[in-house]
Amino acid sequence: MSSKTTINTFLVPEKTVANAKGDGPALDIGLAASRVFLLTLDITNIIEQEALDVSIYGSADGAAWGAKPLAVFPQKFYRGQHPLLLDLTGHAEAKFIRAHWEVNRWGRGTETPMFEFHLTIREVPPEILKDATAEAKALA
Repeated sequence: MSSKTTINTFLVPEKTVANAKGDGPALDIGLAASRVFLLTLDITNIIEQEALDVSIYGSADGAAWGAKPLAVFPQKFYRGQHPLLLDLTGHAEAKFIRAHWEVNRWGRGTETPMFEFHLTIREVPPEILKDATAEAKALA
């Protein structure tokens, strides 16, 4: 029996409202069967003339976080779902990950930004990675 687990959870909880920069909770990925994850940023509510920047940081111990992000979503301005593949096969030291966000607002009206969003993480099973890699090589 394998002690590995399949990760399918939130990096940022549902209905999170961000008015300033912040961090999601640390997620232990040390027992993941795969080191490849599908992240989905889902922006459910916004106000106009604002931007959201979301990045993913890694840590060996869940306390000290790397200076550079492991992955960065392109800057977002609108509602919608935005997927991003996070491949940590080259980052064996990353046993924990967390999301970090920054918000920015410009223009008329209130100066306080407001984004309602959540971020899910789903492990990509090793067998799907093998199939996709084999298919990609066959097409090359």
